[in-house]
Amino acid sequence: MLKWLWLSLVVVGLDQVSKFWVVSNFRLYESIQLLPSLNLTYVHNTGAAFSFLSTAGGWQRWFFVGIALLATTVLTIWLARLKPTERWMAATLSLILGGAIGNLYDRIAYAYVIDFIDVYYETWHWPVFNVADSAISIGVVMMLVDIVWSNDSKTAE
Repeated sequence: MLKWLWLSLVVVGLDQVSKFWVVSNFRLYESIQLLPSLNLTYVHNTGAAFSFLSTAGGWQRWFFVGIALLATTVLTIWLARLKPTERWMAATLSLILGGAIGNLYDRIAYAYVIDFIDVYYETWHWPVFNVADSAISIGVVMMLVDIVWSNDSKTAE
């Protein structure tokens, strides 16, 4: 099922191209409104999801690099062991893997992750995120759907 790595490569490519575009066209913290409740806002995230540990003093960079390398290894092995009929899970793992690699690259190259998608309602803002984060989130939702479907089919038997 490693043939699904093309999807991971697409995610990494879109993630890195979009980040390059933002860095090339925005100053740090610059923001423009695209739609009501959606801005492009260029920020650096030294933490994990939702800026977790972003003010930890620097050690978190290598901690998150280690976690991402471990996750990348586990996801690749899992993907390689899937049966040819497990296409949904292959797509799921490929999205998560691509997102993990996209953010891993940033952590190694820059010591932070480039984020720029700012979703908000009135004065409440969701933490700013990027294409890699979106792919990871979609992959996790797909995995949860797979778990529910699997449990439903076992219950029906």
